[in-house]
Amino acid sequence: MKERLYKIIFEADTPSGKAFDVALFGTIGLSIIAIMLESVPKFSADQTAQDWFTGIELFTTILFSIEYLLRLWCSPKPTHYAKSFYGLIDLISTLPFYLSLLFPVTGTFAIIRSLRLLRIFRVLKLSRFLIEGNLLWQSLLRSSRKIAVFLLTVVLLCVVMGTLMYTVEGPENGFTSIPLSIYWAIVTLTTVGYGDIAPVTVLGQFIAAAIMILGYAIIAVPTGIVTADLAVKPIYDKSTMESCENCGHSSVFEHKYCPDCGTEFARNA
Repeated sequence: MKERLYKIIFEADTPSGKAFDVALFGTIGLSIIAIMLESVPKFSADQTAQDWFTGIELFTTILFSIEYLLRLWCSPKPTHYAKSFYGLIDLISTLPFYLSLLFPVTGTFAIIRSLRLLRIFRVLKLSRFLIEGNLLWQSLLRSSRKIAVFLLTVVLLCVVMGTLMYTVEGPENGFTSIPLSIYWAIVTLTTVGYGDIAPVTVLGQFIAAAIMILGYAIIAVPTGIVTADLAVKPIYDKSTMESCENCGHSSVFEHKYCPDCGTEFARNA
């Protein structure tokens, strides 16, 4: 029974596994639609609609709870599955309903279960995209220090520019405080430009124009950092890697089991 459930729940190659995943996606979709419609004023004021939404939430949460417990029971390494990305998402997706019984506001966070739809990569045989995503994530991690230094520089630049604009424009032109001026500098540097605050003096407009032009140059820096890292040949070529069907972790072919959740790779099954 344990092996049979494992093939149905964790493997998408079998007809029963595909049927299980399709049913799971349908349940997740139903739950997400109900959560979104519940926030619409027209439905939130209708008691009949609220009763339907409550029933759907109760029904789907019970199914998700049973599914999570079955995954723990039939997983080769339950602890590793529980700590994997999908394991945590499976757990978190059921918690808001139970927490809402004590704290009603937490029910809104049930929308996080939409992350479970990422399993569609496994069902549609898109594991190669998971490998690509894993390589991109590794590049981001390797570039994290450079990006952190860059962001710190941007923050310091915004503080200096905001303080300068507060000195130039002053409260009479809308720059009533240094924090508000820093907020303006961030909005301007990122080229968002809400327009709620704008410089009036010639010097202030000149500084604003300089910040806008600088913003275009700054936006390209993080992209260049990650691109440069991706251009470097990775330790393992993509052709020597396989993606785990359960958690999406990419591993080299020399591994028999996923080092993240413990699931046996398809080539060894």
